[in-house]
This record gives sequence, C-alpha cells and structure tokens, in this order.
Amino acid sequence: MPQLVPQLPADIAKQVEAALREDLGSGDVTAELVPAAQRVRGTVVTREPAVLCGRAWADETFRQLDARVQLTWHAGDGERVAADQVIFAIAGPARPVLSGERTALNFLQLLSGTATATRRYVDAVAGTACRILDTRKTIPGLRTAQKYAVRCGGAHNHRMGLYDQVLIKENHIAAAGSLTGAIEAARRNSAGVTVEVEVETPGELQEALNARPDIILLDEFTLEDMRAAVALNRAQGGVAKLEVSGSVSLEAVREIAETGVDFVSVGALTKHVRAIDLSMRLDFGGG
Repeated sequence: MPQLVPQLPADIAKQVEAALREDLGSGDVTAELVPAAQRVRGTVVTREPAVLCGRAWADETFRQLDARVQLTWHAGDGERVAADQVIFAIAGPARPVLSGERTALNFLQLLSGTATATRRYVDAVAGTACRILDTRKTIPGLRTAQKYAVRCGGAHNHRMGLYDQVLIKENHIAAAGSLTGAIEAARRNSAGVTVEVEVETPGELQEALNARPDIILLDEFTLEDMRAAVALNRAQGGVAKLEVSGSVSLEAVREIAETGVDFVSVGALTKHVRAIDLSMRLDFGGG
C-alpha cells in the first residue's frame, strides 16, 4: 500500500530562502566560471537504502533560483528507496543547477534521514497499539520540516511548540505548589487544550490519575513500572493516555510498546539524525 503523504508545511519557501541566502551570499562566484548559456542534465542517486523525504524543498530551491530548471521525480516522499536508486533527474541552465545543488541535497539528506530513522522505530513497534511520537528537539528553524519528515516516516507529531499543548514538568509543579494544582491551573487557563503531565514515581502517577489529565508522561520508568502503570490506569477506567519518554533506544522500544502504553516519544528522531548519503551526477554534454 502506498505511503500516505502528509500535508506539507506552509513555510517551505521561507526555509529555502534562508538556506539559499546563507549559501549564496552576494552570489556564486564559482558558478560564474561556467558559460551563461551552458545547459546540463543529471541525476540524483541515493548511496544507501532510505525513506525519501524533502521533494518540495528541492523543488522550491530551484524554483527560487531559476524556474527553467526542471526536476523529474522517480520516488515520492514516504517511499522506501534502494541503494544506487535514481531519486530524480534534473535539466536546465547549468549555473542555477550548480548553485542550488548543495541546498537542495542538504534538505533532502536531512529530511530523508529523519524519515528513515523514524520508520525504523515505527517498524519496531508494528503489531502493537503503541504510536511513536517526536519531540521539540529539532534543528532551529526547521521544526515544521522535520516534523513533516517524521510523519513521512509513519510516526506522529507531539506538540508543535509551547502554544498548542500543555506539558507540565517538575518545575511547573514546583511553581504551582503541587501536581494537582498545576493540572487544575492548566484546565482553567487553557480550556480545550490537551493537558499532559510528567510523573517520575508511582506515587506521582496515582496523584495524576486522580487529577485526570489527558496524557500522563512516564519519565524513566522501568518496564515493570510501566506495566504496573498501565494496569493501574485500566483499573481506574483508563482516565488518561500513557506516554513513555527518556533514553528510548531502537533496541528497547519494542519491549516498551508491549507494556501497553499508548505512546513512546523519541527525541533521537530529530536530534540524533544522520543525513542520508546522496549524490548528484551531472552531464554537461548537451541540453
């Protein structure tokens, strides 16, 4: 079944504009060595298996440089690609192709790396009811891009920022006077917004269940404590969804999912991402 491509972020053009400004500065002095009328054809290949992501960013890179550059895609966002597979063909004036090569590939290799890492975690929990979530540990300025890549990898987004979900942690609890007080204040101040609270002990878990937030985040719980938390929540009517966070590795995520928790959030999806190895091969022999 084809991968369902999620909705693209609205700020792609701004992200590409910033990246081109950073790279080009006052102009590409090396590309000026190429005759202005020179045309080029080429292909971009991946040197390793991956989940592709970032087509719109590559398209936008060349659109901003020169609309005459044409990209013909051979794979879509969210699709698995094999080593040495052609991802897209490119043709057009040589100067903008050379000037945009690094920016386009930077976006593609980063976002494909994010999507590829995400798919590994999603595959690891396949068959369970647990969903993989990302975090706010993203590259500054590229949050919407990386969160799009997470969705292309088959996982789900946690909150986009500090404005769309309440997440109560230790310092918030201390400032509010108690865990229960923090949840009650969040309900008063942010009506209709999802309220999540982080707990670190079974005692805090029980207090959180009594206060009935939407989600309870189990921070650094052992597998035994996770199973106990799931059982306790079910015994009390399943008053909240349960999320696990904290040093979640690919090797451990299956066991965590099998405890019965609803979500596992993984900062490594966007924080420890390794770019996919891509290569552009150009032919200056003709138009």
